[in-house]
Amino acid sequence: MYRRVSPTYGDPLSNGASVSTSISVALSATSTDWWRNAVIYQIYPRSFADGNGDGVGDLAGVRSRLRYLASLGVDAIWFTPWYASPLADGGYDVADYRAIDPAFGDLAEAEALIAEAAGIGIRTIVDVVPNHVSDQHEWFQAALAAGPGSPERERFWFRPGRGEHGELPPTDWVSSFSGGTWTRTTNPDGTPGEWYLHLFAPQQPDLNWNHPDVWREHEDVLRFWFDRGVAGIRIDSATMPVKDPAFPEVDETSGHPFVDRDEVHEIYRRWRAVANSYAEPRVLIGEVWLADQQRFAQYLRPDEMHTAFNFDFMMRPWDARTLRSSIQSTLDAHRPVGAPATWVLSNHDVTRPVTRYGRQDSSFGFEARRFGIATDLVKGHRRARAAALLTGALPGSLYVYQGDELGLPEVEDLPLEVLQDPMYFRSDGRDPGRDGCRVPIPWSPDGSGFGFSPEGTDAPTWLPQPADWGRYCVEAQDDDPDSMLTLYRAALTLRRSEAALRGEEFAWLDTMDSADVIAFRRGADFACVVNLGEAPVLLPPHTAVLLSSQPVNGHLLDPDAAAWLRV
Repeated sequence: MYRRVSPTYGDPLSNGASVSTSISVALSATSTDWWRNAVIYQIYPRSFADGNGDGVGDLAGVRSRLRYLASLGVDAIWFTPWYASPLADGGYDVADYRAIDPAFGDLAEAEALIAEAAGIGIRTIVDVVPNHVSDQHEWFQAALAAGPGSPERERFWFRPGRGEHGELPPTDWVSSFSGGTWTRTTNPDGTPGEWYLHLFAPQQPDLNWNHPDVWREHEDVLRFWFDRGVAGIRIDSATMPVKDPAFPEVDETSGHPFVDRDEVHEIYRRWRAVANSYAEPRVLIGEVWLADQQRFAQYLRPDEMHTAFNFDFMMRPWDARTLRSSIQSTLDAHRPVGAPATWVLSNHDVTRPVTRYGRQDSSFGFEARRFGIATDLVKGHRRARAAALLTGALPGSLYVYQGDELGLPEVEDLPLEVLQDPMYFRSDGRDPGRDGCRVPIPWSPDGSGFGFSPEGTDAPTWLPQPADWGRYCVEAQDDDPDSMLTLYRAALTLRRSEAALRGEEFAWLDTMDSADVIAFRRGADFACVVNLGEAPVLLPPHTAVLLSSQPVNGHLLDPDAAAWLRV
């Protein structure tokens, strides 16, 4: 098994301190296509690091851990929303795009973080949510106050209800968070009023993209953050902003009324023009949930987004046939538009891989998520290690969700009274929601929140951590040659140093005759082999094992293991 000494990244920086530019990262500051094979680390701010001791992660905490991110070897960090928000949906209910939520800091701290990260070669990506805003946004508050028929309400979708007294919602559409998609307002005299549309929670009213104010505001928001050094944006729910104004019921045979409508592409053409207007063009990254690969690829045409998340691969079970099919279909879909693929094992919405891969059904689907599903964490950990090398060797960009590099499992025994995710509440408690992958991450074996908060503070973390959380902490894994963290650092180091992994050449190794194996070449002398079966397999001829998820026994690769080879 490949061994590597963990790099020294020093003590966390004190709040407000600048990061030493002596930290070495192999990233070209002038490259305009850095995103084609970048490693992008996702930060969920509430759960990454707490800088002020209140038990909630914040920007000061992120700044104190920049050296850790540099030592990991990432090219960019993507922040889920850090804007002013009531946090009805973890910040995806944005009240003000030009202000940082006070729980995280302020605009000056965000600007300092962007600059400090850039100083060590780490770019910053932020979320933009075009489909909706918070019900506390000034536009929606003005719309409620102005009443039916007002210009203020035209920025949203207010409609009278059906039925004799308007008591029924305008449609029977189903929310992404379960339940209905319409909430009825109350008139000033106390009588029932119009209904407004929200494809997610009631606190997230949908915007009307037929209104010019909506177009102007979002383009201004892009410029606001691009001018502050942000390298790109991740576009939330990118297929959903445009609605059929006739509001038909869902009948996908004649075109979906609010998903993947043709008109949505003009939004991203306009945004691409804004992104391209900068000396270093900014990057657009889409959250595009679509089963149709051809429709998916349309978002990646040269005048629209640069990349989009590859959810198909992330949702597949631990099975060689289905994963190989997903890899091939992904590469086939991206090839005609010249865009790189993206690879990701989880995010802030999805059950962590260590838990998911240990289940009998190791696929992921929101509709199947329930309490009490058994998992084998030992098997899941072994498979997650192999999956890290599989995704790390594929052509394109790689996303790592905070804590996956530590092998964190999903926390599935949170007390019901601490759950905050609307998916739990709107499903009447059937869906455990997404809080289990959002528990604050551990940095040390003990201390305040296992090092999540500054030493000497005693505020509880905003979600409780398991009693054994310290076993997964950064300190415990730093000097362990067999840890998940060491494996990730070694893999990301090789992604930078191996010329084949910086390119886009890819070919299947068809000499492997097992249906339970995924094997491919990158360039002339690099190969990745993953054994997803139940018996050891013979590795192909090679001159060296560069890295493996489990020890290689002679020329045999054990079940649920992966190896990077010099061939």
